[in-house]
Amino acid sequence: MKILIHLLFIFSFLSCQASDLGQKDSTPPSHLIFDELLKKHVSKEGVVNYKGFIEDKEKLDEYLDLLSNNAPDKQKWTKNEQLAYWINAYNAFTVKLIIDNYPVASIQDLHPKIKIPLVNTVWHIKFFKIGGDDANLDEIEHKILRKEFDEPRIHFAINCASFSCPPLLNEAFFPNRINSQLDKVAKGFINDPKRNRISKDQLEISKIFSWFQGDFTKNGSLIDYINQYSTVKINPKAKVSYLEYNWSLNE
Repeated sequence: MKILIHLLFIFSFLSCQASDLGQKDSTPPSHLIFDELLKKHVSKEGVVNYKGFIEDKEKLDEYLDLLSNNAPDKQKWTKNEQLAYWINAYNAFTVKLIIDNYPVASIQDLHPKIKIPLVNTVWHIKFFKIGGDDANLDEIEHKILRKEFDEPRIHFAINCASFSCPPLLNEAFFPNRINSQLDKVAKGFINDPKRNRISKDQLEISKIFSWFQGDFTKNGSLIDYINQYSTVKINPKAKVSYLEYNWSLNE
């Protein structure tokens, strides 16, 4: 029990730390290669053709090398340049993780066989580099996107290769239109009846809203947030419950 408590303390401490990932005097890379691949291998509904990505692995690797060798310079890049970079990096490296292990039924099948409680998940595996440093998906999501940007819409933009995740957008994120793209994925996910069932007085919604409730309620209630994008006007006192999460691969 003492060991478990100690590990929980370490994990809690580490999760609060800022990320050191970055690179001085770097230039924002082009996201056109990834945009081309997404348009080619992802449907408008977010269904991913991983076999197609495998056939275009050289192009994907070319893009991933661009990301690895051109990490954000926080002092020189605009916030939108950084945000587009990190969202695309999360999604592109997730695709790489799947195709490197394909066929796989679920991303959760890739959890390390030897586990340390609350630490060794697939998202903690350091399988790529950013600016010369080993990196993982967990750091991008929790220490960078959630910690540095105060932007709840990122939860609808990053994709965990699973059916219940917000669908992978079939275009790359670009700094000059990232706000409209984030609005697009927020509206699309919230009003998707496969992932959220919304009526005036009752919500059956994704567990994303439970897991990250604090991100959505900094300026009001959860219903207030959802009402910004929902096509159905929700009663402030509507009953809220959460749907089971389907971790099946999004293909």
